Amino acid sequence: MMLLGKLLFYIQFGLVFHVVICFKDTVEVPRFEDSLNNLTVSLGREAVFTCVVNDLGSYRVAWLRVDTQTILTIATHVITKNHRIAVNHSDRRVWFLHIHDVRQSDRGWYMCQLNTDPMKSQTAYLDVVVPPDILDYPTSSDQVAREGANVTLRCAAHGVPTPTVVWRKEAGDLLPTSNFSDTHNSSVNGAVLQLVKVSRLHMGAYLCIASNGVPPSVSKRVMLVVHFPPIMTIQNQLVGAKEGDTVHLDCHSEAFPRSINYWTINDQIISQSDKRFEITAVERGYEVDMRLKIKKVGRNTFGTYSCISKNSLGDTDGTIKLYSLSGKFEEMQYNEVGDSEESPDVSELEALKRSTAARPYSSLGLFVVIYVVL
Repeated sequence: MMLLGKLLFYIQFGLVFHVVICFKDTVEVPRFEDSLNNLTVSLGREAVFTCVVNDLGSYRVAWLRVDTQTILTIATHVITKNHRIAVNHSDRRVWFLHIHDVRQSDRGWYMCQLNTDPMKSQTAYLDVVVPPDILDYPTSSDQVAREGANVTLRCAAHGVPTPTVVWRKEAGDLLPTSNFSDTHNSSVNGAVLQLVKVSRLHMGAYLCIASNGVPPSVSKRVMLVVHFPPIMTIQNQLVGAKEGDTVHLDCHSEAFPRSINYWTINDQIISQSDKRFEITAVERGYEVDMRLKIKKVGRNTFGTYSCISKNSLGDTDGTIKLYSLSGKFEEMQYNEVGDSEESPDVSELEALKRSTAARPYSSLGLFVVIYVVL
C-alpha cells in the first residue's frame, strides 16, 4: 500500500521513472538550500512559506498540509479547493506558498516536498496569534453601589496567546483597593478587581485593559457610581459684620445622587430673586461649593443662615450666625454637619483624603467659639 501510494503521488507529478533511473548518474539531484522557517502570523494577515530548491531540473515541488494529509499545490497548480491558497516561484528555485486571510484553523504543520526517490521534504509550523478581545459577558457593566458596600468588577478577555488583564482608574488616580493589603496602586493585575467598603473616593471610570503582545491592546470602560447621603462642611459658623458691609457665607456639600441645595435666613427660604443676596454654586462631581453673597449688610440681614442639602438618601444642613459687630472676635471655627443617619466608613474616608485637615464630622455639629467683648 505504501508503494502504491508513493506511485500514485509520482504519477500526479507526471514523472517517467525510467528516465530518472537511466540518467541518475548524469542528472543533478535537487537539494534544499535553506530550512523551512516556522511562521507566526496574526489572524487575518497573510502567511508566506518560502522553500528554496537548487537544481530542481524536471522535478516538481509540492506543498502539503501535514496534519490533514492534504496536497495543497503541485508545481504551479493549486490542488486544494481552498481559495485562500496560492503558489508562485522565482526562477523555479524559490517557491512560495501563500495563505491569505489566515484563520485559526490554518494553525499547524506544512511541508515542502520534492518528488525525488527517495522523497525529500522539509516542514515548518504556522502559529496563528489572535489580538485580545474583551467579552461583553461576564465583563462588568456600569455599577451603582451604596457607600460602605463591597463591589466586584470583572473583565473577561480572550485571544491567542491568553491575554493579561490590568485594571486602572481612567483619570490615573491610585486605586484604593484591598487586593493588596492597604496599599494604593496605580494599577491592579488580574481579571477581577475587588473594592471593599467603597467610598465616594472610589467613584469614577475604571479601565479594564487586555493585552497579549499582539497589537492592538483593547480596553473597556466601567463606571462606578457610589451613592451616599449629604454631608455639609462649614469653615466659619460665626461671622461678624457692620451695616453696609458685603459678606460671603460659604458651605461645602458632598452628596450623590446630586443634591438639591438652598439657603434660608431665620428659617425662611432665600429665593434667587431676593435683591439682598446673590446665590452661586460650583459643582465638581459629587462636591458643591455653596456661596451666599450678602450685598449690603443691614438690620434685616442679621440672623441665622442655613445651607441645606437634600437627596434621595437623606438631608443635612449647616448654620451660620451673622451678627452685628459690637465686639472683637478672635477666633473662627471649623465645623462639619452630617445627616442624622450614620454615614458609613467616614473615618476610612478621611484617612483616604489625606489632603484635607478636616476633623471627622459629628452629627451633633460640635463647634467652639472664643470671643472677647470689648
